[in-house]
Amino acid sequence: MSPENKKGLKRLPLEGVMVLEFCQYLSGPSAGLRLADLGARVIKVENPGKGDLCRILPIKNQWVGEDSLLFHTINRNKESYTANLKSETEQAGVKQLIQKADVLMHNFRPGVMEKLGLGYQQVKAINPAIVFAEISGYGEAGPWAKKPGQDLLLQAMSGLMYTSGDQSHGPAPFGLAIGDMLCGAQAVQGILAGLVHRKRTGKGSRITLSLLESLLDMQFEVLTTYFASGKRPLRSAVNNAHPLLGAPYGVYPTKDSHLAIAMIPIWPLREALDCAGLEEFDQSKVFSHRDEIKQVLADYLKTETTDHWLTKLRESGLWAMDVKDWKALKKTEGYQHARLEQELKLADGQRIRTTRCPIQIDGEVLFSERPAPGLGEHTASIKEEFK
Repeated sequence: MSPENKKGLKRLPLEGVMVLEFCQYLSGPSAGLRLADLGARVIKVENPGKGDLCRILPIKNQWVGEDSLLFHTINRNKESYTANLKSETEQAGVKQLIQKADVLMHNFRPGVMEKLGLGYQQVKAINPAIVFAEISGYGEAGPWAKKPGQDLLLQAMSGLMYTSGDQSHGPAPFGLAIGDMLCGAQAVQGILAGLVHRKRTGKGSRITLSLLESLLDMQFEVLTTYFASGKRPLRSAVNNAHPLLGAPYGVYPTKDSHLAIAMIPIWPLREALDCAGLEEFDQSKVFSHRDEIKQVLADYLKTETTDHWLTKLRESGLWAMDVKDWKALKKTEGYQHARLEQELKLADGQRIRTTRCPIQIDGEVLFSERPAPGLGEHTASIKEEFK
């Protein structure tokens, strides 16, 4: 916790909560990251050979020492404890940690923890009050249970790829591991609910999630529409941004860049832009003539710069925004005011710039300079503490 936080916050909400994280890659570790940001003590239990395989999964071939930069982005603020879970002696040490833990979470394939003797029923026998959270790709049972739970493959299976891109395009994946991150956030919600339940009843609980269910839940708008009509909402053929919304909703190229236009009634839009081509359309046609309206706009907006159109739209109080890349975003006053970046200090003095926790508590921003742990960095001290 930074000195700035200490001025306003004497105690983070999850201080005193101990989490054992048996997780790899992104979904589970992202949940552990958020719990750590909120004050929990997160002990990452790793294989003594390679550890979390995310350590050797680079992004843009960027490394920090022997670990990938990606590993550092989602494992800061944690401790690393190594144990061979197939060794009876080493597992005995892990079970000592389980006795004291409040939360155990894992994202191994269904059945792996049970084979190791660390499934829910086995862990519950050691610590009946524990909150046990597990993330899988498709659920613990059923015909898809053993399919690989990788984010891109889940996007392909869940129908999500038919919400982005234009109607004539093929399936368009998110440029983010959206299933992993969303499922991790929902795991935090479930764990917090489990901790509240335990506070009220003294009983632990088992929280189960899957990437498939998280990605389907995220599509509740389009799926509910599909359930009601029996037809999949089609993406717009012109400048699609949301398959359920009518014209003019979309992103349009201008003379020098791009302009995002949100929900704006047709007549105010026509008046603000002085676009004669919109005269034949009224609000009743924003769905039935969605692509025709958007094509008129697409052709018209190319004639002037983004700033030119933004000035006109904002003078009329209409919702529009220029499309920024990260370089442009970092220069804005709003980005600077939000203080979204922080630096991590590594043991060798190297620094990594990354994002901070997005949650504020009592008006205080949560920063932490504590980096991701080296593999097994805290094993000896944890063994000494819990012997």
